[in-house]
Order: sequence, then structure tokens, then C-alpha cells
Amino acid sequence: MAPPFRTVTDSLGRSLTISTAPQRIISLCPSQTETLFALGLEGRIVGRTRYCIHPAEKVAAVPVVGGTKKIDHPLIAQLEPDLIIAQMEENTPEDVEQLSSVAPVYVTRVEDYASALDSILRLGEITGTQEVARQWVEKIEAAFATLPRSSLPLRVLYLIWRKPYMAAGASTYIHGLLTRLGWENIAATLPSRYPTLTDPAALAPDLVLLSDEPYPFTEKHFPEIQQLWPLAHLRRVRGDYFSWYGVRMVEAAHYLRPLQAEVAALFSGS
Repeated sequence: MAPPFRTVTDSLGRSLTISTAPQRIISLCPSQTETLFALGLEGRIVGRTRYCIHPAEKVAAVPVVGGTKKIDHPLIAQLEPDLIIAQMEENTPEDVEQLSSVAPVYVTRVEDYASALDSILRLGEITGTQEVARQWVEKIEAAFATLPRSSLPLRVLYLIWRKPYMAAGASTYIHGLLTRLGWENIAATLPSRYPTLTDPAALAPDLVLLSDEPYPFTEKHFPEIQQLWPLAHLRRVRGDYFSWYGVRMVEAAHYLRPLQAEVAALFSGS
């Protein structure tokens, strides 16, 4: 007997008919793949991208279906999924449309802290793991409740790319996180969600955060960046804790607390 179906609406307002208990799930977003495993769906995830690397001991057994922007469509069809989970920022509309001929494609949209929590609840709802999803949201809220909001009016620039330099702008989860920490994201006034810095000298950051992903910034890049902003303090940070929404947000809160204290001490003595 075929499993019963139901109609759901994804984060983009698209109406989909999916199985009430999907058994063959493909995830095309790294942070969401990690979250699906945390929801207890091991054994039901049959495909993931090469960037879906957590939890390492479990994703190793899951077939790779390409990258987030270069998807192996024939392989996905061969895996016969009954649900594909995509993400607005990670996956292109063209891929979503093409994959919809293979299986229902549920697209999530995350642009801030609140929508990150909503995405966890949505994943729980479409996979039948609502209670576990709710428990994870509660853990995240408890962890973030311990993060104090900075009282220092810091102008912060979060770099994600080099040659050309690009930053996290408005309507991004990173921006939402910086704002929640009490910092001013000076790239939020620039056009696009991830603006290219065409006139770096026009910016005057107090603090430049150098993410180790997607571009792997290291201390060797400090001299050239310091030339752009001689008065700014530079700090290399873990990109996953600033950009991976989902269950990793619990670890992120524990990482951000000492970082926030370190930054506060740095500027209180300056």
C-alpha cells in the first residue's frame, strides 16, 4: 500500500504534496543535512552534497550528489528520493525546478535568527520528527539566552571572500547574528546580500572578522587587509559558527560567548 500523502507549504510559499513519512531524503544544504541527522533520520538520508561534512562519521556512508551549485541530476534521479530538501541561498531556482520532476523539493529560507529556528521546526514537520525538532529549538534558545548584547558601538565588517573582497550584508543569517551580538554590520547598507567591496577605503570598520569559510582566510592575509583598514582590529573566526544555522547553533553560542568577551576587552582598553 502506498504511503499517505499531505500538502505542505515551504518557506517560499510553494505548495507541495509529500509523503507523511518520507523514507528517501536528499539534502542539498550542509547545515540542514547536519540537522536532519540530529533529528534522528540516519538511514533515511540517501544523498547529500560534498559540502555536507557533518556529522562526519555518518555522512561518510551517504552518496554525494555534487555540490550545492553543481548538482548531479542523473544521480539524484537514480537514488529515487521521495523528498528533496533545498535552501534558497544555496541552491538555484533552475535546479529546484529541474529536480521537481524527480521528487517534491522543499525549499527553506533563512535570513536571520528567527527564521533559522523556524527552519528546524519546518524540517521536523516535513519529516515527522516534530518533537525532536522542538527540543533542539529549546536548546538553541537556552544557549543564546546566555549571550550578552554588546554595549560597545562597534562597526563590524565580516569578510567572506578575497579577490574581490566580499562581505556579509543585510538579509543574511550572518547579519542577523552580528546584530544579535549588538554589533553594527557596516556592510548592511551596501547593495546585495553579499556585496563586493568596490570602495573599501570608504568603509571605516572598528573590527574586521575574517571567516575561514567559504574563503579560507588565515593570519597571512592580515597585512594586506590591515593596509585597507589601518585602524581596524582584525580577528579570524570560524565560519561555521557564524553561518551554519540549525543544530550547530548550540555550539555556536558557546563559541561566541568568549569571542564577545575578548572583543569587549580589546576595545575597552583601546
